[in-house]
Order: sequence, then C-alpha cells, then structure tokens
Amino acid sequence: MAGKPILHYFDGRGRMEPIRWLLAATGEEFEEKFMKTREDLEKLRNDGSLMFQQVPMVEIDGMKLVQTKAILNYIAAKHNLYGKDIKERALIDMYTEGMADLNEMIIYYPSLPPGDKEGRLTQIKEKARNRYFPAFEKVLKSHGQDYLVGNRLSKADVHLTELLYHTEELDSTVLANFPLLKALRTRVSNLPTMKKFLQPGSQRKPFDDEKCVEAVKKIFS
Repeated sequence: MAGKPILHYFDGRGRMEPIRWLLAATGEEFEEKFMKTREDLEKLRNDGSLMFQQVPMVEIDGMKLVQTKAILNYIAAKHNLYGKDIKERALIDMYTEGMADLNEMIIYYPSLPPGDKEGRLTQIKEKARNRYFPAFEKVLKSHGQDYLVGNRLSKADVHLTELLYHTEELDSTVLANFPLLKALRTRVSNLPTMKKFLQPGSQRKPFDDEKCVEAVKKIFS
C-alpha cells in the first residue's frame, strides 16, 4: 500500500494551496516537507526530484509529480472528481482555466510592493465582481444544479470554493450579489472532508503575511 502523498513546498499558500484543498476534499491524508532555506531547494534540484527545477512537487503513488495543473488533474482523476466523460472534463477544464487569471492576481498580491497593493486590490475586486463571479453565477443558474458540472462534485467546485474564500479575505462584501455562489461555497464547505480542513489547526494555510513573503524571498532569491 502506497504511503501518504508528500508535498514539497514552502510553508505558505502559493501554488501548493489548491493541491492541499483538492487532497482535503478527497479525504486523502498528506504530509508536508517545508523548504526553509535556499539549500533545501537546491537539495531537491540536485537529487533529481524536480524535473524542471521548480516546485510544487508532490510524491504520490510512486511518482514525483511537478507542474501544478498536472498534479491537480492526477488527483482529480484518481478520486473521480474530473467528470464522467470528455465533455464534462472539457467544461471542468474551461471553468478551472477561467479562474486562473483572478487566482494569479491573488497569489501574487502579498508579495507586491506596498505602493502597488491598493491598485491591485481594486483590480481584483473589479474583475471578481464584474467578470468572473457573474460568469459562474450564470452557470449555476442555467442548470439549477448543486454543482458546476453534472450535478456532482468536481475539482472545479473545489477550486472555485477556494477562490471565493481567498477573494472574501480581501473584500468581505464581494459575494453580496451572488447567492448561488454563496450557496455553493456553503455546500462544499459542509462536506465532511472539507469541514475538517476548514477548521483551525488543519493543513490549510493562512493568508501569506510579510514574514512568509520574506521567508519565500530567501528560498528563491
């Protein structure tokens, strides 16, 4: 029997956080090995663990997987969260890719110079309210089902729920006009596996603060 997946990254959100969320949704327990210094990163590079010299890297089922999308797709397919056919998978991919732009802006927000943060926050709020959240609200309204695709949980629902939480951290009113998104967030949050992950003390990471940003700079600079 294979052991628990091992996640190699720094002790923060970054590109590993959606992997943590998706593993949590599946109920698959995982361990983490945090890089704390540049030497830790160089060790992974030198021992051949990082195909493209980059993290995230996840040891899972006898593989050392890199590239966030590849890791997420493997986990989703393994746990039947990737649609029942190629049409559903195409929708799941389309919705997930549609979240990427806003998610990237949020990922990089903590590391921006102080003078750039106000403008970026305005941009995040505007895109969330006027472009991305209306699109997903429309999807849910169009079919009246509980989840985005096929009326069953998929990785798209998990990723969107994570994005809703992270956007709300920056603007607590951002979901005020999106009742179906609020309902989806509640529905996913109340799944037993997710409920556990959303409790204090779980492997979910807090918003990257200045201390985390400085630690990351030391690793990657």
